[in-house]
Amino acid sequence: MGEISNFEKVNLLEKANNIGKLFKYLEIGRLNGHVLNVLQAENRTLDFHFHEHSDELFYVIEGSFDLEFADGSATLSQGDMIIVPKGICHRPVCKSLVKCLLIELDGTLNKENTGGAYGGEFYDAKP
Repeated sequence: MGEISNFEKVNLLEKANNIGKLFKYLEIGRLNGHVLNVLQAENRTLDFHFHEHSDELFYVIEGSFDLEFADGSATLSQGDMIIVPKGICHRPVCKSLVKCLLIELDGTLNKENTGGAYGGEFYDAKP
């Protein structure tokens, strides 16, 4: 068997702690056309939105937040994960500091569905 390289162990909490700015998306990897981002959020409610072409996974690294839907909500705490199917209207409500991992198809997130927080100074692609 040949040698395999380019493996990188990632500690999600360390990556999230090193962001240094609220609402800044840090790309930590890619997987089969999906982008893995970590971010910190606090005292923020996004507008209701949906993703036409991609499901979206939220995994809570630390803290908690509410994910609201048209017909209810779910409270996610440390260690919890939820997958929002494409086409489902939702919005994160972050009342206190939360650190999350987000996974969705590349090109899904943009300034319109992240409250203006995706792109420019609020995004760091993996080197």
